[in-house]
Amino acid sequence: MYITWLGQSCFKLQDKIGPDGVTLITDPFAADVGLKVPHFEADIVTVSHDHHDHNNIGAIRGNPFVINTAGEYEIKDVFVEGVESAHDEKNGAERGENIIYRIEMEDISITHLGDLGHVLDAKQLEKLEGTDILLIPVGGKYTINAAKAVEVISQIEPRIVIPMHYKIPGLKADVDGVEKFIKELGLKPRNEEKLKITKKDLPQEDMELVILSM
Repeated sequence: MYITWLGQSCFKLQDKIGPDGVTLITDPFAADVGLKVPHFEADIVTVSHDHHDHNNIGAIRGNPFVINTAGEYEIKDVFVEGVESAHDEKNGAERGENIIYRIEMEDISITHLGDLGHVLDAKQLEKLEGTDILLIPVGGKYTINAAKAVEVISQIEPRIVIPMHYKIPGLKADVDGVEKFIKELGLKPRNEEKLKITKKDLPQEDMELVILSM
């Protein structure tokens, strides 16, 4: 499968390249965030919460199946489970609710944390057990910061970590860059334009940190 980062919390997940492949887009953003809007064709779109930098469904071409609530879904052999969480540490009182998505594609389990604002409870962790690849916000202010992200990673114990929702050129949001998170996690990152991965390629012992370029 292929994982491409489009900025903020937006990723393109593909089981294979070409017309026979299935494409899932997470959290498409609007133009006012300062980045190039993702105008891709997709079969599935997930939306973690109803903020303008995560819910621009209209930008996605085709007739995608839109998932924006918790629950279990199966579309074209892709299994998605939405798990309720909060955008802040006060159970959503400040910024509202957030949906975590566990996505099973090509026998790989990917967890997209959306704009998670807190460490996970036992019920949430149970749903995310066995996560292979973790897409995690690290920029702070609107989400967990670098230190909290490391804490969540230690809870989930994924095989590969891919950070998101951090400061990059053009982004108008006032959040931290990725350097603070890299230092906090203490792993040497691997830089990739896009991640091409199969089940057998997943690291078996040491966790890997992958930084995707735009």
